[in-house]
Amino acid sequence: MSLAVVTGSAGLVGSEAVRFLSRKGLDVIGIDNDMRGSFFGADGSTAAVAAELVRTVAGYRHHGLDIRDTDGVGRLFSGLGRGISLVVHAAGQPSHDWSAREPAIDFAVNAAGTLTMLEATRRHCPDAAFIFTSTNKVYGDTPNRLPLVERELRWEIDEHHPFFPHGIDESMSIDSSRHSIFGASKVAADVLTQEYGRTFGMRTAIFRCGCITGPAHAGAELHGFLAYLVKCAVSGRPYTIFGYRGKQVRDNIHARDLVSAFWQFCQAPHSGAVYNMGGSRQSNCSILEAIGKIEALSGARLRYSLSEQARDGDHLWYVSDVRKFQGDYPDWRYEYDLGRTLGEMVAAAQARR
Repeated sequence: MSLAVVTGSAGLVGSEAVRFLSRKGLDVIGIDNDMRGSFFGADGSTAAVAAELVRTVAGYRHHGLDIRDTDGVGRLFSGLGRGISLVVHAAGQPSHDWSAREPAIDFAVNAAGTLTMLEATRRHCPDAAFIFTSTNKVYGDTPNRLPLVERELRWEIDEHHPFFPHGIDESMSIDSSRHSIFGASKVAADVLTQEYGRTFGMRTAIFRCGCITGPAHAGAELHGFLAYLVKCAVSGRPYTIFGYRGKQVRDNIHARDLVSAFWQFCQAPHSGAVYNMGGSRQSNCSILEAIGKIEALSGARLRYSLSEQARDGDHLWYVSDVRKFQGDYPDWRYEYDLGRTLGEMVAAAQARR
């Protein structure tokens, strides 16, 4: 039976990938040392998810490795060898706020950790498909220089701009912009993954994701805005909106839709492929719009305050154009829109309460 290796296997994307790939008949090896717990505290810990995967997913084997541990990762891959057909690299430090506090750790995890995974794949299973979960933050603050129009509840791009109908495509430059430390480390990992595809002929894909979410998301104040917003609404915890009066727009893709895109790629992989991936025009909202939807679904009022201090590198408006991926993989379809995603998240949060 083919093997899949999933890093960050107890996180949102990783755990969804573990379950999805197991249902497809693969044995799955997970790598996750619950570093989210040290990044974000108890709100961000993935320990419970890791235990649940071990208990409920047939053929799943968990390793508490740190992706910065080159020798440990190398030994694991050496033992598994060419039986590995797919590597989903979903581990990383995901917060641009946190990265400014500990830039050396951020770069070691995001950039050097990705290099460790690429090298282990190249040396021990070079024919495996390698999928890297990058971020739209590689574009820095360039999206904020688009012609944007302020509306009552959101920012929107001018309707005459080419990005208006479908969102931002891969032609946007990653140069000459403010990235944040997090964005810089993800740029390094993103470009490395491209070059391993081109230089060594590896079958690599880079998915530059918008906001990834779903009911399994361990949202914390510094990461996972939609999940944390739901958590605050259901629990009565106050929420702070940082900058832009809450009108900043983000697109949101359910982790299951993202993982199904990964599966499409690994059926017919390319080398060094780059795709913008997110909720696109069918699933996006401002923070104010999200608050209204969550209050309607939960029946609870969210207590929130506005801070004038925007987060470094935060986007006023970002909607992903996913047509490049859809052109390469026309069988891929969204299963979730924003309403269905939020409905699942609110129901899950209420059940946990």
